[in-house]
Amino acid sequence: MTITNTHPRRAAPAFAVAAMLAAGGAMTLNGTLPAEAAPTPGNDYVELVSELSPAVVTIEVTKTRQNAQFEGQMPEGDFPWEEFMRRFGMPMPEGRGGPGRGMPSPQMQGAGTGFAISEDGRIVTNAHVVSGADEVTVKLEDGREFEAEIVGVDEASDLALLQIEAEGLDFVEFGDSTGLQVGQNVIAIGNPFGLGNTVTTGIVSALGRDINSGPFDDFIQTDAAINRGNSGGPLFNEAGEVVGVNTAIISPTGGSVGIGFSVPSELASDVIADLSDDGEVERGWLGVRIAPVSEDVARALGFDDDQGVMIENVQDDTPAEKAGLQDGDIVMSVNGNEMTGPRDLTRAIAVERPGAEVEIEVLRRGERETVTIELGNRADMPT
Repeated sequence: MTITNTHPRRAAPAFAVAAMLAAGGAMTLNGTLPAEAAPTPGNDYVELVSELSPAVVTIEVTKTRQNAQFEGQMPEGDFPWEEFMRRFGMPMPEGRGGPGRGMPSPQMQGAGTGFAISEDGRIVTNAHVVSGADEVTVKLEDGREFEAEIVGVDEASDLALLQIEAEGLDFVEFGDSTGLQVGQNVIAIGNPFGLGNTVTTGIVSALGRDINSGPFDDFIQTDAAINRGNSGGPLFNEAGEVVGVNTAIISPTGGSVGIGFSVPSELASDVIADLSDDGEVERGWLGVRIAPVSEDVARALGFDDDQGVMIENVQDDTPAEKAGLQDGDIVMSVNGNEMTGPRDLTRAIAVERPGAEVEIEVLRRGERETVTIELGNRADMPT
C-alpha cells in the first residue's frame, strides 16, 4: 500500500514524475452565500458548486531539475547513443537535439490545486505543491493567469500560502472542522491529472487519522475521489465552508480507491493565519523525549484506557528542565486537556506560540502535580 501526495510533477516535455510521501454556518464568497443556495438533504449541489468553483484555482509550478546525477556520467559530443541504448536496453535520453541527442530537460513541471481565501489574491495550497519551485502560476476558472509569490511554506503541516496581484476575486472561508461527524457529506473540488476543476462528492469516512506523514497528523479521511493534482484543493461541507485541505491518498495504483486525506480546517486556518504575518510558523517547544505509557506501567497504575504520555528524557537547558519536569514523569493533561498518547502532547505544545505559558499536569511517584511552563521555540530544537 502506498501513501501518495496528490500533486503530479512531470518532467518537460515528455514524462510524468509522481511526487510521493504524501459543520455548518454561513459561507462568505465575495459576500454571504444566500441561505437558499445551501442545499437541503436530498438536493443536488448544482447551485452550491457554481458558487464555489470560481474560488478554486489551478497551480502550475516549474522547478529546476538537479542534473548532478547526470554530470560526468553521460558522454559529450557525437557519442553513438542509438547503438548504446540498443545494446543495453536503456531508454533514450531526452532532448539530445533530436532522437538520441542532448541531456534531459533541465526543467520539471507540475500541477496542483489551490483556493482563494481573500478577494485580494491570497491562495492556499499544499507545501509539497510549491516547495522548491522556481516559478508558480495560478490559473483562475475564467482563464486568467497570474504569477504567484510564495508567502510562506509550512512543511510540518504540508500547507503553503501564495499571493497574486489581483482584486475582486471570488473566495471561500474556513469552517469549523471540529464539528464534522463520520458519515457527513463533503465535496472536493480540484485539478486531477491536470484536467481542470473537477467536482467529486462523498462522506467523511473517519476523523483523526494518523498516516505517519508528520508530527501533526490528524487527517480527515474521505471517500470523495481525490487523485494526483487534487493536492491543495478544498474539501467543503454542505454549507460551502472549507473544512479540509486535500493532501494525500492511500492507493496501490496511484489513483483514487476511495481513501483520501485532508488537513482539517482547525489546523489549516491557524497555520495560514501564522504564515500571513511573516511567512513563518512559530511553534512551542518543551524539550523532552516522550513515549507511550507501557502496558506494564499502565497496569501498575490502574489505567483503564490509553492515558498519559511518558517523559523518557528531559533535555538540558530547555523549558522543561527549567520548569522542573523529570525523567519518568507521566503527562496527564495540558491546559486541562487529557493526553492519551505522544501525538496528543506533540500537538498540544506545537499549537501554542513560543513564550506562551501552559499548565501541565504530571503523575510523579503516584502523586499528581501541576507545572506551569513557558514554552520555547520549536525552531531552537537541537538537530
